[in-house]
Amino acid sequence: MSKTIKDIVLLSLITTIITFLIWLPHFLALPNFYGLDFSSGFSNIYKNYDGLEYITIAKSFYNPDLIASIPQSLSANYYAAHFPLYSIFILFFGPIFGMLKSMLFVSLIFTIFSAIAFYFLVRDFQLSTKPLWLSIIFLLLPARWIIVHSIGSSEPTFIFFVITSIYFFMKFESQKKSKYILLSSIFGLFAQLTRPPGILLFLSLLLYIHWKYFLPLSLSKFKQNFKAHLSYYPLILIPVGLLGVFYIFNLNYNDFWAYFHSGDNIHLTFPPFQVFNKSQYWVGEIWLEDIIFVFLLGILGGLTLIKQKLYPLAFFVLTYLVATSLVTHRDVSRYALPIFPFVLIAFEKVLTTKEFKIVLAVLLLALYLYSQNFLIHNVAPIANLNPYN
Repeated sequence: MSKTIKDIVLLSLITTIITFLIWLPHFLALPNFYGLDFSSGFSNIYKNYDGLEYITIAKSFYNPDLIASIPQSLSANYYAAHFPLYSIFILFFGPIFGMLKSMLFVSLIFTIFSAIAFYFLVRDFQLSTKPLWLSIIFLLLPARWIIVHSIGSSEPTFIFFVITSIYFFMKFESQKKSKYILLSSIFGLFAQLTRPPGILLFLSLLLYIHWKYFLPLSLSKFKQNFKAHLSYYPLILIPVGLLGVFYIFNLNYNDFWAYFHSGDNIHLTFPPFQVFNKSQYWVGEIWLEDIIFVFLLGILGGLTLIKQKLYPLAFFVLTYLVATSLVTHRDVSRYALPIFPFVLIAFEKVLTTKEFKIVLAVLLLALYLYSQNFLIHNVAPIANLNPYN
């Protein structure tokens, strides 16, 4: 068995073990583990936001009449804030596992795929001498990621498609084979169909291409650069995917712009950093110092990637952070999750040291307890799960 196959098997096994350990006290319904109460059982994993909303989409595909038949308190328009591809995967595996288990299976399998895609990105572009170790860290940091890939959520699917799209984009940059830009565009399209911020992938790559070919401006080279620019045309699939989702909304809601009319779950405001305002609806508190560290690590990571001349990664991180600065939601760490695989690459020289391994070993229990404390309380008020299965 080759080293690559061994590493893939090991990453798959580690991902499964991490997920199993997160699920275990819920499955056992432990009344007291380290002071935490898991007596509500495994239903808390199913009920964690926003998994059940994606099951609702899987069962209705945004049809308001079908949504109304599922016992829940949200308006039909609310679901326009959730894009369809993760729900389609849930629906695909639903006949095998049931919808609730399918929801978790899709999260698990795409977490495995994400770790493998990250491994190949790091290894094939020689971004670290220890791609396996960095990929294991990818499964554990940031801590918010552990929670998200252990429940029903679209982030693992989205992050897999983002990493894979950027992987093939960088392949195209190094080899200029048209199949790679086409693959990058297809995976970027899938990212867009999974979550609204997929358009930021398109914008970041577009900014990088403009920067590469048109700056500094040179009239003598404009024609040559414009021709090179056109070689990236398949990326137009990403915004076409966004328009396709909006068309689906138009068919179901009679509103092409239903995403922007989906209620108080559109959390973008101007000017930036309105998250540091207690009166914002989805903020509501003043203990927000951790958000500073999210931006600190993100911006520093983006600038470090520029220093390392990993420009496509840097453009994605910094573009995504600009958009994240407009988010007025306490859970900024979740919104910023797609940048962190690339931030890990920026800091890989620190993350692969013996000292960091000691720090991580010390913090493993803290990561576990943080995750469990969050999972116990981040629960939708759904009394009966039967309509979701």
